[in-house]
Amino acid sequence: MKMGAIYMIEVQRLTLEKSKRIIIISDIHGNLPLFKRLLEKVNHTNQDYLFINGDLCEKGPSSLDVVAYVRKLASTNENVFITKGNCDVVHRYVFDGNEGILAYMENRNYSILNEMMAQHDKTIKDFTSLKELANFYRENFRSEIDWLESLPVAYEMEEHIIIHAGINNQVDWYETEETTALYAQSFWEKGHQSEKTVIVGHWPVVNYRSHQVSSHNPLIDLEKRIISIDGGNQIKRDGQLNALIIENGDYSSVYVDTPKMEVKIVKEHLNNPNRIGTVTYPNYEMKIIERDKYFTRCENVNLGITQWIKNEYLVEQEGKYFCKDDVSVTFLTVHIGEYVKIVDDNCEGYVLIKKVSGEVGWIPQECIGK
Repeated sequence: MKMGAIYMIEVQRLTLEKSKRIIIISDIHGNLPLFKRLLEKVNHTNQDYLFINGDLCEKGPSSLDVVAYVRKLASTNENVFITKGNCDVVHRYVFDGNEGILAYMENRNYSILNEMMAQHDKTIKDFTSLKELANFYRENFRSEIDWLESLPVAYEMEEHIIIHAGINNQVDWYETEETTALYAQSFWEKGHQSEKTVIVGHWPVVNYRSHQVSSHNPLIDLEKRIISIDGGNQIKRDGQLNALIIENGDYSSVYVDTPKMEVKIVKEHLNNPNRIGTVTYPNYEMKIIERDKYFTRCENVNLGITQWIKNEYLVEQEGKYFCKDDVSVTFLTVHIGEYVKIVDDNCEGYVLIKKVSGEVGWIPQECIGK
């Protein structure tokens, strides 16, 4: 399949038993232990409908293991449904002779393409051309690649559409191109015209929370009929793997994340309700408004909103100021006896923490006894 060609999506329609629970997970990104932990946390059984909404692969250390595990899960349970995501078809760049994939592979710590080579003690240097590399993948991993390509792009049920990245904002959404279905950015901001609720992954939900309390929890917007569930797993340092649960018409969610140091709050702190939000790529350029001891009030140049940036995260480059990374600009309330996870305790005066609820933000160091 040519990456530049236009292909309309194929939609598989399902009729589900309303008495059964629906669990939807996306963007596992090669982290099999985390995926298994999440299935255990939601008490998944063969009686549940389980949807895995794309991006089994890339960014994490065990893409091939995830593929093998999910294939077996689907082959032994007719209630498991899987869609493909953009990260599940990276092999297409090799097969299509796109030279840019070589730099991608060299710069990626984790990629299914590198895993495949490593299994046979190979590196990119062992191949003289992309054609030769493509032949290697076909000869040794045809089963995995064919399975990934066989995955449908979308499922449609009575009330929901499940698709990795999004659908076209037009009346006949069935005319959505595959590139939109797999690669669309900021789907929640663009919207759609279907009467059904569209459930997507792909675009980390925290990217939508520039002026909301920072969190990787699913964004459930029933007015827009969009639910976005990508928790930034393997991409954001405080990201998580989310499970959206639909039961008796109600929505809920749970998450798991990578282990972080957990501490007990020893001093209560009430947050400043006016200081909320998140800085995320690509909105890093800042205009200084007011400097404080620990934080600097800035205007986010791209967004035109005010954000309080921790001083250690501000850097100057050629006379301009930038936030050096994604970071919460939310201030949180904590209570004595509460347990929180440490995200960053290397800054002066304040600690960046993650609450059990999933909220991420700053509290004074003395709250954790420092």
